[in-house]
Amino acid sequence: MQRLRGGSAAGRRLADPVRGVLWITLAMLLFAGLAVFSRMAMNAGLHPFEVVFLRNMFACLLLVPLLAYRGPSLLHSAQLGRYGLRVLVSLLSMQAWFYAISLITIGEVTAISFMAPLFGTLGAILVLGETVRLRRWTALAVGFLGAMIILRPGGSALGLGQLLAVASAMLTGISAVLMKQLTAQDDPDKIVFLTNALLLPLSLAPALLVWQWPTLAMVPTLLGMGVCAVLGHVSLVRGYTCIDASLALTFEFSKLPFTVAIAYLVFAETIDGWTWVGALVIFASAVYITRREAKLRRERMRGA
Repeated sequence: MQRLRGGSAAGRRLADPVRGVLWITLAMLLFAGLAVFSRMAMNAGLHPFEVVFLRNMFACLLLVPLLAYRGPSLLHSAQLGRYGLRVLVSLLSMQAWFYAISLITIGEVTAISFMAPLFGTLGAILVLGETVRLRRWTALAVGFLGAMIILRPGGSALGLGQLLAVASAMLTGISAVLMKQLTAQDDPDKIVFLTNALLLPLSLAPALLVWQWPTLAMVPTLLGMGVCAVLGHVSLVRGYTCIDASLALTFEFSKLPFTVAIAYLVFAETIDGWTWVGALVIFASAVYITRREAKLRRERMRGA
């Protein structure tokens, strides 16, 4: 993303964080819209597996101008094996997420999704060999305690929808670790395009098992789903180019009130107080871990 031209250096430093926060907030609003459009498609009779495929199809159509602009170079990467693994993980995450929102409230799925950075930290420990000390282990434990507040094992709240939401969060965390590896060689445009291009044929196979042709009346909903998915990810990437990940994550919590508000207006859905409490505990833990990792990274850079 280009920096603002002209003005003082202090003005430019101020502009980037403001723009970054606005991009992140816009991304969260679009992701809330994605969840609502997806529920609408499933309420119209489409199976979650088919909705996943149609989401990827409309996303690819919207990415065609990017291919025209960048040319064939967008199709080449030295990391195709790593892309294949990430796409498989992403597909499973999507299927679990879409299935979850067909079973439980969208707000509850969103609250549980805040566990993804916790699973991402665990993945970084296992896959990347990162060293984690007591403070971050404690924050991880607190985060998973927040999940227990939402899920309440042994109570009436725990069911297939909740388990699928947790599985989606875990797979999203793993996908984030794989994304971190991809960014070492490829730019964000290439990662977004190749990921969606590879997801399309892979998501077709399970969709064919439950396929039914969408009606013309469903097209605006499906198009809205694709627009929210693509523009949401573009906004998220732009936000992360302007501000530090720890600051960006702080504003990602806006996704929950956005989602709850839209779901209430469209479906008259609400979530209980325990879900809000659990989401705040998970989110506070994730923010602490991200800030701690950023601080340690800066210390390592100064010591190098």
